[in-house]
Amino acid sequence: MTMVSRLIRFNRIAFTLLILLSAVLSASATPDHFNVSGPSVVLADVGFDIEVTAYDGTGGIDTSYHGTPSLEGVLPGPAGIVFASGKALLSGVHVDESGRVEVTVSEGPARGSLSIRAIPGLLSIVPPLVAILFALIFREVIIALCAGVWIGAIFIYDYNPLIGLLRLVDRFVVGALADPDHAAIIVFTMLFGGMVGVISKNGGMQGIAAILTRWARSPRRGQLSTWFLGVVIFFDDYANALIVGNTMRPVTDKLRISREKLAYIVDATSAPVASVFFISSWIGYEVGLIDGAIKSIGYVHENAYWLFIDSIAYRFYPIFALVLGFTLAASGRDFGPMLSAERRARMTGKLYGDNARLATDLPSVEISVEKQKWWNGVLPIVTVVVVGMISLYQTGYANILEAGGDDFSLSSIIGSSDSYRALQWAALASCLVAIGLSVGQRVMSFVEALEAWVGGMKAMIFAMMILILAWSIGEVTVELKTADYLVQILRGSLSPHFLPVLTFVVAAVISFATGTSWGTMGILMPLVIPLSVSLSQETGLDAAGIHVLLLGTVSSVLAGAVAGDHCSPISDTTILSSTAASCDHIDHVRTQLPYALVAALVGMVIGDLPTAYGLPPFVSILVGSAVLIALVFVFGKQSDSPTGG
Repeated sequence: MTMVSRLIRFNRIAFTLLILLSAVLSASATPDHFNVSGPSVVLADVGFDIEVTAYDGTGGIDTSYHGTPSLEGVLPGPAGIVFASGKALLSGVHVDESGRVEVTVSEGPARGSLSIRAIPGLLSIVPPLVAILFALIFREVIIALCAGVWIGAIFIYDYNPLIGLLRLVDRFVVGALADPDHAAIIVFTMLFGGMVGVISKNGGMQGIAAILTRWARSPRRGQLSTWFLGVVIFFDDYANALIVGNTMRPVTDKLRISREKLAYIVDATSAPVASVFFISSWIGYEVGLIDGAIKSIGYVHENAYWLFIDSIAYRFYPIFALVLGFTLAASGRDFGPMLSAERRARMTGKLYGDNARLATDLPSVEISVEKQKWWNGVLPIVTVVVVGMISLYQTGYANILEAGGDDFSLSSIIGSSDSYRALQWAALASCLVAIGLSVGQRVMSFVEALEAWVGGMKAMIFAMMILILAWSIGEVTVELKTADYLVQILRGSLSPHFLPVLTFVVAAVISFATGTSWGTMGILMPLVIPLSVSLSQETGLDAAGIHVLLLGTVSSVLAGAVAGDHCSPISDTTILSSTAASCDHIDHVRTQLPYALVAALVGMVIGDLPTAYGLPPFVSILVGSAVLIALVFVFGKQSDSPTGG
């Protein structure tokens, strides 16, 4: 036998052995059972996620099966599940007499099952509803939030009040604190409060107030100064609220501007500015959501960033919120409960109500005139802005480099930045600058500066308690799928031209109920973008019409999220605005609500509906702004006059 023949024979034998080995391995990889895992509680009329792991005698062999059972045809009866991997498993899903959902997965002889407790979908909206109503009725936001979280925990943990109380603390509060992003916000806010405590005692705040009051010599100018400063601090809504509120509070106090009005102007220029400015800490998140949604439907000819930029002109609520805030400040007019608050402050000097519970308690400190140096306040605040922007650039550049990207434009860098880390660095740098200036000029000793720093952080404790509980109830709403339930009951058959305004309403309702604008965007964007394109195509719209409705829908998610966030007493930015203005939180919500509703209504009627039919957005902005100005002058009354005028 020649060498070539031997080699051919050897290859044939080896090939046969490989086939046999493959068959043996394939047989051994056949699963003998499945492990099915899923949530501990589900809504009886909303789909839920499960994960299936296939096992053989030696352990897990496949963990790639994921799926969402559709309960629409399940109550009662079996339903099939098709998993993302493309493999189909026969599944029986039914509800037994006790209300439990039984999930059974099988493939040949292999089986697996899961029993999940089901509750009525209506219960998912009870916890945020209780928290909101208790906060508005009893004016005790801590108790209201605790009640909301507790009730949600009761629903989740088999209607057991005691277990729900325990889970309130060890599951939801601890979970809120354990989240890295939440911890970053707490650290930034506490550090910023420490810096404010230092410049409140070293004469810096009083020095800034003395400079600003040279121009802001009237309540009208004081409000305008606050509004303009809010527009200038555009790069982040948290930083905006804390900087503007703490900087302008001494000025507005001297001018007898109510704390409620200060909190409103701060809130009306924080998220609205950050959400519409093309370079801010919001852009990366928003563009990422848009990009994922358009790619999921193969809409590759749309660029996510430019879709984001084009949608700015359609974000009517943030734009009209800014217009209304400026008009109220410039005209000196108010209406609703804000008018009563402003007249109380102007006529009696009471900056807040007799029963107000301030979100922060930074006591006023008497500083001699020679120690009232504006730079002791300005330099730490400028440090926050400068270090914050530099840090945003540095972290964004590093993230793009690490990801192997090649787009190093300013917008791309800021959009890829780590805003939480940047803000922490900025706050720490401002603390060091404030303490260094105080000690270096011998305004305070090092020990006194540290005491002032700690005192400033202590003033933030109450606000941080509210914030942690707001995050906790947000987690409850996620667990109970509150947003999914709201989307399901509000979604229906409609003309695509009504989709932008309906999207705005749904986004506002979800944001109001959950207290989070970013969470609302994350929930709705993957849903409404495909819905917008499919509805537009089904009705035969051309490419231009589809694009217009897509812009309107995208902008409505973002605008509605901000609108609901503004109205919600459990919103983090609303809480921070109360904190920075040292205002009673419920008073801030109560006085701001009419203004937010007016801006939202004008945005829907004059913005969302006409532009969906082709009206240029700049026309809606001009007409809507004129309507807002007219409303202020028709229904608003002078705060300085007890009778109007």
